[in-house]
Amino acid sequence: MTRNFSSAADRDAVEAEAPWAGIERPATVHALLSRTRARFPDRPALSFQMTSGPKDPAETLSWTDLHRRTTQAANLFRRLGIHEGDTVAYVLPNCTETATVLLGGMTAGIVAPINPLLEPSTIAALLRETGAKVVVTLRAMPRTDVAQKVAEAVAYAPEVRCVLEIDLNRYLRPPKSWIVPLIRPRVAIHHTARVLNFNAEAAREPADRLSFDAPQADRVAALFHTGGTTGLPKLARHRFSGMIYNGWVGHRLMFNERDVLICPLPLFHVFAAYPILMSALTSGAHVVLPTPQGYRGDGVFDNFWKLIERWGVTFLITVPTALSALMQRKIDADVSTLETAISGSATLPRELYNRFEAATGVQIAEGYGLTEATCLVSCNPPSGMKKLGSVGIPFPHTRVRILHFDEAGCARECATDEVGEICIDNPGVWPGQTYADASRNAGLFAGDYLRTGDLGRLDGDGYLWITGRAKDTIVRAGHNIDPAVIEEALLSHDAVAFAGAIGQPDRVAGELPCAYVELVTGATVRPAALLEHIRGRIGERAAIPRHIEVLDTLPKTAVGKIFKPDLRRRAIARVFDAAFAEAKLPVRVAEVAEHPRRGLVARLSRTGTVEETVVAELMGSYTTPWEWVEGSDR
Repeated sequence: MTRNFSSAADRDAVEAEAPWAGIERPATVHALLSRTRARFPDRPALSFQMTSGPKDPAETLSWTDLHRRTTQAANLFRRLGIHEGDTVAYVLPNCTETATVLLGGMTAGIVAPINPLLEPSTIAALLRETGAKVVVTLRAMPRTDVAQKVAEAVAYAPEVRCVLEIDLNRYLRPPKSWIVPLIRPRVAIHHTARVLNFNAEAAREPADRLSFDAPQADRVAALFHTGGTTGLPKLARHRFSGMIYNGWVGHRLMFNERDVLICPLPLFHVFAAYPILMSALTSGAHVVLPTPQGYRGDGVFDNFWKLIERWGVTFLITVPTALSALMQRKIDADVSTLETAISGSATLPRELYNRFEAATGVQIAEGYGLTEATCLVSCNPPSGMKKLGSVGIPFPHTRVRILHFDEAGCARECATDEVGEICIDNPGVWPGQTYADASRNAGLFAGDYLRTGDLGRLDGDGYLWITGRAKDTIVRAGHNIDPAVIEEALLSHDAVAFAGAIGQPDRVAGELPCAYVELVTGATVRPAALLEHIRGRIGERAAIPRHIEVLDTLPKTAVGKIFKPDLRRRAIARVFDAAFAEAKLPVRVAEVAEHPRRGLVARLSRTGTVEETVVAELMGSYTTPWEWVEGSDR
């Protein structure tokens, strides 16, 4: 199959065809879906299987089916009082209904996806912040506490008028489907919202037309939370135009109606919602969702290669943590249909890239996007030169500038290969209006360019490289964690005077949160006691530090601010020295130095005879750059 994106010249040729404003496109996502339904009425649009077996039952919707169910969902939300400017939230794992709620919610009003792994207090905060009037979630099921958490959260979100439940038992076959009603957990209800069956209510609505006049104009249609665990959630506002831009890029450069995309990523995240689902809506490609938990589902990794064979997958959508698990499984199926794997959300270790290519013959195209830009920014060309370690070439109609900001906030353009802050402008960027809380937009833009907070450089071929972060965000398996919530929890302990949370390198998650503390003069406390103290004060398990260390004095700047680069140096040395010791390699970290183009680099020295290839394989599992002290650059 021919792809349309192999070089910067291809990108430039596409961009030269017409300015973005001159490209004919639907104004709304429902209109986009209607267009694709008309082109491919009977082709498969979306498949979902509840369990991971390669022969297990699956539900497949054609484009006609998806259009009808989305229309019914939109009509239901309108009947329940959702108009333009009103919000319907969903707290759901992946299933067929998750897609129709996402699309129907943005058609009737504004849709707000919420991560079901969050704690009830954080879900409640997001419901209040979004002003949600309707919440769609699961009916209670064995082995999941989503229904219980949402019931607790809604009690603290008084604007919620109605809770719509989806019963996953409909996807099961006897005898499992007979057993679930007998062991279904009870949910304590302490709120006054109506509780209704989503599918039963949606079935009462017309499927062939919208029952209301949906304006054919661009508007805010989604609120995606970002920042992870902070008690004051950041809500990025997304317009139809940004969503449609993501779909246009995917179709124009990568996908067509004969592609099959397996997407075990959650539909509450922009990666799955926009580059994947919107690209399918534009191109007519077929999206496969394996199990409600995606990659986390029982047996998904063990059956994954067989699932590729079952569905004839051409595009694998993945993240580094999933690739690491996949490479521990033997390829036990025919995966010859697979043409490309696209990885995002975190930096891809070199070793994973090489192992995947050796095992499958497929090269991974690493890309870059962010919630604040309605996702897509750049990607290595799927059928062209991939620069390992870079995040590729900016897409058509996306402008990337590397800017250096002085203490007064004045910016200057960086030279080729000079590191600065990555700033972007494209149809998914909304200057001055990114966050729902207007106060959060202050200082977020340099003119019309969004300041990403990521540090990087553009090389002479126009490839973008990320070298670090100007902001402190910890990225654990693609999930953003605000270090402030860890620091605030630690500072609530009477013995703690200062706290600094950072991300430490991890072979699977990319980064894991860790923390360093300085105690009040004369105080003593063990790290285990600090960990126990903060467990109930952090609203998400993913943000609980993997390592807490007490230092005599935290490194600080001249004005008393904790100097986190020194903490990162300490964490890098600790993690790598432990890895060398575990592998019984005579190597140690001599220093962690700042490189002008590569960021923090671990400089290694030998303490005995060692095979360099063995060290390279170990270090290739991490994303931190490294080199030998003697100068052998790796």
